Amino acid sequence: MLRSESLPLKNRSAFVPSLTARLLCGLLIAVATLGITSCSANYYRFPEFNFAGRPIPPSKLANRVMVSVSFNGSQGGLAILDSLRDIRNNVENTITSFSISGYSGGFPSNIVSFPEQLKGYVFSESDGSLAIIDYGKESTAGSAGSFSPRTSSFGIPVSGNHIYAAQEAFGGVSITDNTTGRAFFLNIPNAYKAFVNTGDTVALVMVRNSNAIYRIVKLNTNQFATAQLANAAIGAVDCQPLNLPVYCAVPVPDSAKSPAFDRPVFAYFSLDGTTAYILNCGAECGGTTSSISLLQQGPLNVDVIPTSPTSASPVTVNVPVPGGATTMISDGSNLYIAGQQLQADNLFTGFLSTMSLSTNAITGKYSISDGNHTRLLFADDNTLWIGSQFCATGERAKLGQNYNCLTRFDLATKAAQVLPNVTPGSTDPTKQVPYPNSNQNVYYYGDLTGLCWVQNLHKVYTAYGGQVHAFNTTTGVEINNSQITVQGTALDVVYLDATTNAAN
Repeated sequence: MLRSESLPLKNRSAFVPSLTARLLCGLLIAVATLGITSCSANYYRFPEFNFAGRPIPPSKLANRVMVSVSFNGSQGGLAILDSLRDIRNNVENTITSFSISGYSGGFPSNIVSFPEQLKGYVFSESDGSLAIIDYGKESTAGSAGSFSPRTSSFGIPVSGNHIYAAQEAFGGVSITDNTTGRAFFLNIPNAYKAFVNTGDTVALVMVRNSNAIYRIVKLNTNQFATAQLANAAIGAVDCQPLNLPVYCAVPVPDSAKSPAFDRPVFAYFSLDGTTAYILNCGAECGGTTSSISLLQQGPLNVDVIPTSPTSASPVTVNVPVPGGATTMISDGSNLYIAGQQLQADNLFTGFLSTMSLSTNAITGKYSISDGNHTRLLFADDNTLWIGSQFCATGERAKLGQNYNCLTRFDLATKAAQVLPNVTPGSTDPTKQVPYPNSNQNVYYYGDLTGLCWVQNLHKVYTAYGGQVHAFNTTTGVEINNSQITVQGTALDVVYLDATTNAAN
């Protein structure tokens, strides 16, 4: 070791500043390192009082999109993406992916999401399982039951007190009564749609290729001694259990003077509890006329027991919807109804129709993507987003137009964009899909099976053609998805940290 005492006196003055400089440099490096280390700990900061007292999740992500994924049809999972940064890993890249722990459904095709309540239900078609997901713990919270793998529809209220499942393969609808711990099955052949209102007071069932609608009725314990007496007294198609029945399926009477129901496929309930809106698919589903029927909710209540086999129709108004009607949403002043209209060449094309709630009149009709419309939600920048499936078989594909399955609708200008914005057949890369799926189709993504609104971040996420694609709500431009793609087939998406259940 070099000692200062051994240096000549004439060199000591030069050594001291040099030593001081080295010490300062070392101190600066240490401070800088400490600063960098401190910053790295602040990438995932939560406010002192998190929204609605929500817990900080294990992933430490504040803006999470959950993606249901199937790896091979019999194995699947639930991935979590950081929708603030549009990545699947953490910023430091020390954690390469996030997921819901404990989930093992093979084909999780359908998510019923309640972000306000920090929970959701995920149905797997491969095994018929319905898992409960705890959004706060990012883990499964038990099973909500086992159903037919071909269960096509679930009606689950916010409370989760009942689960209504249309089990077409079994020829009826099952009722899981979580208030009593009992389960029931009502025989309704070809039942394929089940709906329940937010308050869990009205439950409706629809039948494939039929104009029939049934409502669920809950009987009092001593009301009827046997199911046969109940059937005869109230005109039910079935009551269960056979002895001392608890639940019955009762037909909803149509209007006698002017029948309204024409292949009903969807039910929407007003928040004030007064009206049930029934969408009649019409020609798109093998019927005649698409329309929307307004029904009084009161007579449909599960506790309202018919007093005779015949009762008055709850239909108050029936409004024809020439553009088609398969799904709808309301902003409190208008209804937005998506569907398809049959053209002269026997192909269908998509339309969005608007209806005023004050006058019950159709006020607009706008061209949108073709296909079977099943997804509809509002998002940032005063936009409405519409998703569908089987878009490549409609009028747009025949005419050489953009035939993709996602539409962005500007509620202010009434302008519709089919996204991504492509020109079929063009060799210009700017007129092709920006991020092709694994099939490398540069003009068409495929079916849109999942759609969610990432609130206040100007984004929507989609499960589009089996992969995750995200779009900017301001411009409609697709966000680079290279860091949010998932292994396997993306089936559905939901925004876990939404402030309202309407975001999914």
